[in-house]
Amino acid sequence: MSGISGVVEKMREGLRGALADALAAAVEAGQLPPVDMPDFVVEVPREREHGDFAANLAMLLPKQARMAPRKIAETLLENLPRGLRWLERVEVAGPGFINFHLDPRWVLEAVPLAVRQQADYGRVRLVDGKRVQVEFVSANPTGLLHMGNARGAALGDSIAAILDFAGWQVSREYYINDAGNQIKNFGLSLEARYFQLLGREGEVPEGGYHGQDIVDTVRHYIEQHGDKLLDADRRARLDTLVQYALAEKIGGIKKALAEFGVQYDVWFSEQSLHDTGKVDETLQQLRERGRLYERDGALWFKASDFGVEKDEVVVRKNGIPTYFAADIAYHRDKFERGFDRVINIWGADHHGHVPRMKGAMAALGYDSDALDVVIMQLVRLFRGGEIVRMSKRTGQFVTLEELMEEVGRDAARYFFVMRSADSHLDFDLDLARTQSNDNPVYYVQYAHARICSIFRQLAEQGRQMPDPAGVNLELLREEAELALARHLADFPEEVALAARQLAPHRIARYVHEVAGLLHSFYNVHRVITEDVELSNARLLLMEATRVVLRNALGLLGVSAPDKM
Repeated sequence: MSGISGVVEKMREGLRGALADALAAAVEAGQLPPVDMPDFVVEVPREREHGDFAANLAMLLPKQARMAPRKIAETLLENLPRGLRWLERVEVAGPGFINFHLDPRWVLEAVPLAVRQQADYGRVRLVDGKRVQVEFVSANPTGLLHMGNARGAALGDSIAAILDFAGWQVSREYYINDAGNQIKNFGLSLEARYFQLLGREGEVPEGGYHGQDIVDTVRHYIEQHGDKLLDADRRARLDTLVQYALAEKIGGIKKALAEFGVQYDVWFSEQSLHDTGKVDETLQQLRERGRLYERDGALWFKASDFGVEKDEVVVRKNGIPTYFAADIAYHRDKFERGFDRVINIWGADHHGHVPRMKGAMAALGYDSDALDVVIMQLVRLFRGGEIVRMSKRTGQFVTLEELMEEVGRDAARYFFVMRSADSHLDFDLDLARTQSNDNPVYYVQYAHARICSIFRQLAEQGRQMPDPAGVNLELLREEAELALARHLADFPEEVALAARQLAPHRIARYVHEVAGLLHSFYNVHRVITEDVELSNARLLLMEATRVVLRNALGLLGVSAPDKM
C-alpha cells in the first residue's frame, strides 16, 4: 500500500525488495530464464502458522519461466539476500507460496514510532492534494433528527475523519432540502397549527407534518409576532411561517449535530439551485447531449442508456422540475466546485437512486466512479429487550437529543459505527448505559483510562516518562507484550483499509481488539516494578498504546478519558 508509513509497510517493502533481488540473482546465475517482474504481493496471511508475511511471486512466473511454481519458489529462496533483519526462517508452502517467519520482536519498532509521532501516528498518505466532499445526514428541515439521521451523522463524520487521516482534503456538507413538495406541505401544516392555536379552524393536510415540534414552532412564532398573519395574504402568510420555521428547525439541527460532535464546512440550500438557475442549466446540458426526451407532456431523463431499468421524469407536466432534477444539478455543482471525489451517505430507501444518479453524472460527462454512495441500513432501538417503536410522521420517535441524554455522545457514536453500514443495527439502550466490559465503548475507554492511571502513579513516585532513545525494548519478550505491539504496528494499515473501504467499523473493531490486548496484559503484568529497565520498556509500550487508543477513538468522534 503506497503512502503508508509504518513498520508493517516498511517490512513488507523490505521483503518485496529482497524477493526482487533474489529473482534478479537467479536470472543472472542462469537458474531462471529472463522474465518480466510481475505485480506480486507480500501480504499478512490469515493463518498465523503461514508466517508473518506471504508472497505469491513464484505463482505468477510459471508461464514465463516454463517451470513449476514450487520449483521457482525454491530457487528464489536459494538466492535471497543473507542477513535480512528479524528474519528467522522462510519456507515454501502449498503450490509455491513463500512464507516468511520473523522474530516476534520485529513489531517493537512501532512502539517508539507511535510515541514520537503522537497525534500523527497512523496517519497515511493515500493521495496527494486530492479533494473529497462527504455529504451526510441532509435530513428534511421539517422536524427533529431521528435514529437514521444519527447513524448517518456518525458514519459520515467518521468517514470524513478517516479520509482526512489518509491524506484527502475533506469537506463536510449538509444539503438542506428547503424546496419542493415537502416544503409546500410543511407550510400548510404550519398554517393549520397557526389557525388552531389562535382559535380558528385549521386542518393539517394529508401528507403534512403532525409532530408536536411543529406545534411548538408555531407557538414560538406567535409568542414573538402575535396574530398579525391571520388576515395577511395567504402566500405571504405561508412564506413567513415557512421561513421562520426553517430557520428554527435548521438552527435546532445545527445545535444537535454540534452536540453530537459534527461540524460542517458547508450548508447547501436546495432552493439556491433554483434561484441561481442551476437546475435549468443542468437540464439544458442534458438536452444538448441528447439525454432528455418528452413523453406524455413531461420531460424524461434517458436513465436506461446507463443500465437503469426505467427512465426518470425530470420535469413534470406542470413544468415544475422534480426532486431528481434538482439532485442532478446539485451533484453537477459538486463536481463543478472541483472535488475529485464525492461521497454520499444515504438511507436504504435510496438504494435504487444510486444507479440513476451515477448515470446522470456520466450523461453530463463526469466520471461516475468518482461518485461513491454508502447505503446504510435501518436502526432498531431496544430498551428492556423490547423494540422502541418510531414514527416520524406522528412525532413518536426518539430524537438524537434524547438519545444523547440517555446514553451520552460517546456511546451513541461508537454504537452507530461498530457495525458495517450495510448491516441492520440493533441499538441496545440498556447496554449503551452500562459501565461494564460488556459495553464496547466503556471497555475501550477504560483501557485508555487504565494507562493514564499508570502514568499518574509514575508521577506520584517522582518519575518521568523515559526517553525512547534510551529504552531497551528487546526486554519485552512476554507474549502479551508482543501481541499488543503487533496490533499497534497494524494501525496505519487499518487506517488505509478503512479509508479505501469507507468503513469506520474497521477502526471500531480494531480499537476494541487493542483494548482487549491491553486489558490482558494489565491483568497479568505490572508496569512499574523495581526493574527500572523493564519498567521503562513497558512504560513506552503503554504510552504507544495510549496514543493508538486516543487516535483511533478520535477518528470515530469518541473521547479518550483520563479517568473513569
